Amino acid sequence: MLPLNGLLVIALEQAVAGPFCTVRLADAGARVIKIERLGGETARHYDSVVKGTSAYFAWLNRGKESTELNIKEAKDRALLERMVAKADVFVRNIAPGAAGRLGLDAQELCEKYPQLICVDIAGYDPDSSYADRLAYDMLIQAESGVCAVTGTPEEAVKVGVSMADITTGATAHTAILEALIERGITGKGKAIQISMFDSMADMMCVPLLHYDYGDRETPRMGLAHSIIAPYGKVSCKDGDVVIVCQQHAEWERLTEGVLQRPELVNDPRFASNADRVANVGELSAIIADICKTMTREQLIEKLKANKLPWANVSTVPDLSTHPALRRIEIETPGGKANVTASPLRDEIKSVNVPTSGEHTQQIRAEFKE
Repeated sequence: MLPLNGLLVIALEQAVAGPFCTVRLADAGARVIKIERLGGETARHYDSVVKGTSAYFAWLNRGKESTELNIKEAKDRALLERMVAKADVFVRNIAPGAAGRLGLDAQELCEKYPQLICVDIAGYDPDSSYADRLAYDMLIQAESGVCAVTGTPEEAVKVGVSMADITTGATAHTAILEALIERGITGKGKAIQISMFDSMADMMCVPLLHYDYGDRETPRMGLAHSIIAPYGKVSCKDGDVVIVCQQHAEWERLTEGVLQRPELVNDPRFASNADRVANVGELSAIIADICKTMTREQLIEKLKANKLPWANVSTVPDLSTHPALRRIEIETPGGKANVTASPLRDEIKSVNVPTSGEHTQQIRAEFKE
């Protein structure tokens, strides 16, 4: 038995943040009814790479029931409210102000249905002057400062995956689990506001603290680190390896067992992590000169022998065949496919991805007047 068996979740969602949240609930056994616009939600139409289904949709909508509604029409809006009346959780990931205009104010719903946990996912806090702004992943990465600390000294870039959406969805998932625990104590649900900007600003807390209290802007460092050294990519004869020394003992083992330059431990330029960061150019040059004389295999064997952390600079093709990668099978409308397994669950073996509106008639019958 899965931990959320018996939980009913209504998801008025699209794209990534809301679906990321609710697919975690579905993976844990919740019944998730996904409300889509006529013709299907936005993410269905990004591409058709997974046997006719878009990659984002295949990833984030397994195990859900799809219902097409036109909630601007009174009849379908009334149906939606009958569903919400029986729900444990109502997740909304729609345009700013849309829920209120539709008569679905979160506080009013929670007063009317005391068991309900109503979660609004938006770009910005509703009390912010930015509340009415449209928000997409890249826009929030840029607005929150994430792009300013990501990339190389020459160019700011966004994170290569939908980090703002994913972080927000994960935050909403956590908030729902906390609210369910609270409801088990008080017997009452609650309205929850989750903003993408807040989620990413939280991720930016360390650079913000360095600026607010150290008068220092975090530079863009590529694969290096602004306050830890050595930390980053080194080039061997036949490719690259990433190395990290976060503890002084690791630095000692690197100098003695890998670089075979034990005198560097007591070199005043490199005596502490702060010293190494201050003299990172000289340090990087020394490490680079030694590593370029070795093959990747030789360097990795030395790192392993000295119990030092390292990693490959993997490509997507490398990930596809990675021995640590876990997958689950999904059944798309076009046939079976594999997606990454949830990091939270081992029980899932095979799950369906619905066609748009696949369960509409069933849902209409179940929640009829």
